[in-house]
Amino acid sequence: MKYITTIDEQEFVVEILDEEHIIVNGETCSVNFESISGESVFSLLIDGKSYEAYVYEGDFGWEVLLQGSLYPATVVDEREHRLRSTFGSSPAQGGEFYLKAPMPGLVVDVPVDEGDEVNEGDVLLILESMKMQNELKSPRAGKIVRMRVKVGDNVERRQTLLSVV
Repeated sequence: MKYITTIDEQEFVVEILDEEHIIVNGETCSVNFESISGESVFSLLIDGKSYEAYVYEGDFGWEVLLQGSLYPATVVDEREHRLRSTFGSSPAQGGEFYLKAPMPGLVVDVPVDEGDEVNEGDVLLILESMKMQNELKSPRAGKIVRMRVKVGDNVERRQTLLSVV
């Protein structure tokens, strides 16, 4: 079965051949994907290159923290993709968006304040976890309406950090 994965508005067609091989957009890759200690942190080898990723299910799909950057991702099978293409089903861009911590950590920087206007992709907060600083970015343009944390706060996974409308 083929899966359509969307990351930062770019689509990838992924087909799983067996436990060690996949095809991504027509290119065959050798992979090894293992959970570290049964947690949401994964060791990933792709064609001999090593990566460590934190993968978890967010409010609007999957989120992948890789090399200090957070990537929202959706994964659907071919059938679901055809249905969505036919009938439409993009997430609502209106209403309040709650930025939540993808993992426990320490807030090391908050480059925005309540009332600030932000654009899609702007860094809203920097969270340190597992000795890495991770930039949490805005998924859309809007205005910061509520800050719920400050620099130096320790936060738990899925804790609301701030709100954007």
